Amino acid sequence: MAEAPVSILAQRRIEAGFAKGIYEEMVASIGQEAARGIMTRAIVRLAEQAGATMAEGQQTSVAHFADLMELWRRDDALVMDVVRQDDLHFDFNVTRCRYAETYREMGLGELGAVLSCNRDGAFCVGYDKRLKLTRTQTIMGGATHCDFRYVWDEAG
Repeated sequence: MAEAPVSILAQRRIEAGFAKGIYEEMVASIGQEAARGIMTRAIVRLAEQAGATMAEGQQTSVAHFADLMELWRRDDALVMDVVRQDDLHFDFNVTRCRYAETYREMGLGELGAVLSCNRDGAFCVGYDKRLKLTRTQTIMGGATHCDFRYVWDEAG
């Protein structure tokens, strides 16, 4: 796996600074709801593309996907407790999320879920439609931890 020139955490900070300026201009022009909708759709599309890029030329699987998590953990960005990992499941809890901390520090707490959490399920769509995510809570949403539950669904 080739190493990214900057960590995903650093990349998200750069993107968020740029997105904040665009979002504020959109809110002033078209209102918060419309601006948030545009931002959400754009980020979902980018996450799907990122998933497809990560899968390109790979034998997609739960194991390969789990190996990719190291990219998001770089720079101690996530503290994770793996609950279950086998051929069909990758379940873990995130107990510290520096992505959430970063967005809050930047004054983007209300947009953090759009900028970050929103990507997770969309990434699966691009990576392999057989990979499904269930998550009932996030640190960004005020919970003590994020509960990621991935399952490989052959029916996909």
